Amino acid sequence: METVKKKQKKAGRPAKAIKMEIRACVRFTRHEYFIIREKAVQAGVNASVYIRHMAIQGKINSRLTADEMQTIRQLIGMSVNINQVAKICHREGLYEAMQYFEHYRNLFDGLLKKLKP
Repeated sequence: METVKKKQKKAGRPAKAIKMEIRACVRFTRHEYFIIREKAVQAGVNASVYIRHMAIQGKINSRLTADEMQTIRQLIGMSVNINQVAKICHREGLYEAMQYFEHYRNLFDGLLKKLKP
């Protein structure tokens, strides 16, 4: 009888579909490098990714700051309050609901102004 050999799976990490195989070296002064690193930290990426994106696309979208995240959480919390305005409209009348709505609209406008650059 003949034994049939099974193909063994290749051990380790699977090969990447797109391999970064070319290295381009760029020289910076110490001051320039620290500026690039600081901008990369603000964008939430490492320096090499920052340089690559800036070279190809010319701009990079930074992550939200802690203040912006807090503002977004407040906006999400306001959705519950808007639902309560509808309940107040049914319970107390349109005039009371309009006052609540006006209050939340002003808060919403203020939060949107914080988010816009």
